[in-house]
Amino acid sequence: MKEAVAAALFVAADAQAAGSLKEENNPELSYSFCSSNGCKEHKRSVTIDSNWRWTHKRGETTNCYTGNLWDTTICPDVETCWQNCEIEGADEEYDSTYGVRSDGKALNLTFVTDGPYSKNVGSRVYLLDSDKETYKMFKLKNREFTFDVDVSRLGCGLNGALYFVDMDADGGKSRFSEKNMAGAKYGTGYCDAQCPHDLKWINGLPNVLEWIPQETDENAGLGKMGTCCTELDMWEANSISTAYTMHSCNVTQQTECSGTGCGDNAGAVTPEAHRFEGYCDKNGCDFATTRMGDKDFYGPGDNFKLDTRKPMTVVTQFHTDDGTDDGKVNEVRRYYYQNGKKVENPSFDVLGNKHDSITQQFCEDWVGTTKDGTNFIQKGGMDEVDRSLGKGVVLVMSLWDDHFANMLWLDSTYPTDSKDPTNYRGSCSIDSGLPADVEVDKADSTVIFSNIRYGHMGQTTAHGEFAIV
Repeated sequence: MKEAVAAALFVAADAQAAGSLKEENNPELSYSFCSSNGCKEHKRSVTIDSNWRWTHKRGETTNCYTGNLWDTTICPDVETCWQNCEIEGADEEYDSTYGVRSDGKALNLTFVTDGPYSKNVGSRVYLLDSDKETYKMFKLKNREFTFDVDVSRLGCGLNGALYFVDMDADGGKSRFSEKNMAGAKYGTGYCDAQCPHDLKWINGLPNVLEWIPQETDENAGLGKMGTCCTELDMWEANSISTAYTMHSCNVTQQTECSGTGCGDNAGAVTPEAHRFEGYCDKNGCDFATTRMGDKDFYGPGDNFKLDTRKPMTVVTQFHTDDGTDDGKVNEVRRYYYQNGKKVENPSFDVLGNKHDSITQQFCEDWVGTTKDGTNFIQKGGMDEVDRSLGKGVVLVMSLWDDHFANMLWLDSTYPTDSKDPTNYRGSCSIDSGLPADVEVDKADSTVIFSNIRYGHMGQTTAHGEFAIV
């Protein structure tokens, strides 16, 4: 028995350690499952991504990472850093440091928070399952997913996002058991279709190799390694523009990458640009009403069909080809409620075909119109959407600004010198969204996600479960 205990301690000492100084105390957030019998509430909680957490020497208060730099004495290389450092739990920090607040049913994310030790910008949280050791996995084939959202305090340059990613249920704890002892409870295992390089920890190891601090972000840097997976964006929005987007990948789980596999050097001149050569479709197949030509559908004011000054209910349906749970997802359909009224998604003529939802044909027609190189279909298309929804995906909610493109791809004209009408994405100026400005002028911006539910088609709003404003 003593030998077994010693072995366990040895593994823990050589793995990504969970905090030893503070107990994790996750904010509560419930969801409901809806059927013809009504909606049943399930009380759960959220955890913040490990990237936001305090990274320090094991059992000590010395920082391993400060601002946008690793301490090269503590972290001269990957293995030494891995053995020296741990990520810490959070309690009152959710509110005081990260600006994450919940009353159990509504999650409020504040953009900039002046904490006791540093200024925090944005946040990214995941919904945990009842054991608080795994993420809640949403299996959504032949189901609908619904939430209420308030973006009235989000202006140009900000993105209040709710989306699903193909993360491991335990945050990679079992797949990388010799490296990662922290797991989902501490927000590990993130990935998305951009294959981000800014994660400080990937697969239980510190991303210190070739780490470069970002010139415009005092809290972030970029390491050699990235982390990729399929991403289904239910909601990327501010008060000016919104889009829902499917991103496919040719990998079937969270996958570490570097170089071309990540689609790196996206802004470089061919042949150095590898944006479309990586594991994932970075552009995505997006249904963005403003970009598609309807400038009166979404925005702040009575003249818009959806008035972003008020809360709204967002319903997304994942239809299968035969209408059963065993069929293949072949359509992602969207509609809304506001002021107690149902608002249908607008229909558009794209290459001679009528479209009011995301389908394989829509994605083919849309890229045929934009000619922007989007490779959603080549990376798996709707088959990959079907696979990920059958396996189960993790719910992510975040608020962020954009240090690479100032969020112009969401709410302005992008590329900024384009005359192509499909590159008009919103009414924000091409000079807007600069993080140095929004982090000062819009520091108190918030997004509120609430009343999360999913279930059988037509049931998430059949019992009066929608925003009343």
